[in-house]
Amino acid sequence: MDSYSRIRELRNLPARGLQRWVNATRYSWQGLRSAVKHEEAFRQETIALFIGLPAALWIATTLWQAAILIASLLLIMVVEMINSALEALVDRVSTEFHELSGRTKDMGSAAVLLTIFIAMVVWGAAIWQKWLAG
Repeated sequence: MDSYSRIRELRNLPARGLQRWVNATRYSWQGLRSAVKHEEAFRQETIALFIGLPAALWIATTLWQAAILIASLLLIMVVEMINSALEALVDRVSTEFHELSGRTKDMGSAAVLLTIFIAMVVWGAAIWQKWLAG
């Protein structure tokens, strides 16, 4: 094997160590930028996060409660990104209607809805504890 072939072979190996971390971080930022650019729901949830961050600190009575309030908002965004990725993948495979494609998209949307319900329960409990629980 000549040295040129060896260099080409090494370039095809997956990155390791610090370079792998750098690459993963770059891909993650690309994913976040793509979600902001292409997904209206993600933009709305980002606004909710920026409003929710100071609200969580104001509502929370403990550090743990603030962390859970903020985590519930971040969880919505995580599930939204997974839902958006599923939808993009389904559309990439075929734009024709298929029962399984529709089911996939509906389940992804339902996952987002359930996550919003979780956040509502968490926020409702924190508000109840702070102001309504006598």
